Amino acid sequence: MATLDDLRRIAAGLPGSEERMTTGGAAWFVRSKLYAWECHPWPSIPDDMRAIIAAELVVGVKVGDRLDALALREMAPDVFLRATTTWSEPKVAFRMAGIDQTHLTELVTEAWFVQAPKYLRRELDGIRP
Repeated sequence: MATLDDLRRIAAGLPGSEERMTTGGAAWFVRSKLYAWECHPWPSIPDDMRAIIAAELVVGVKVGDRLDALALREMAPDVFLRATTTWSEPKVAFRMAGIDQTHLTELVTEAWFVQAPKYLRRELDGIRP
């Protein structure tokens, strides 16, 4: 089971990544573009999704496109939640309790990659094994 500290460790290793506290919790940005965040049970979220988010740690990340989000939700519907809001698509939210370290690293790194400028993406490619 992955934790918020695991996410922090992964994000800290990504070039230009910055953690900020928001009204909804922790959020991670690259060059002022949001790529990962701790979900909050806002009143505008559908009741069933809000209940899950209120009861456990749920994180949202940017994805390459809507089909990526759909594929993740279909692959593991008990882990990946259906869309919680309509803003800033494409994205996917997931239950941290259902994610292992390797998958969390992939999700966070891919979200960073979607939002990072080319020069930072090249920098990451230079430090990957």
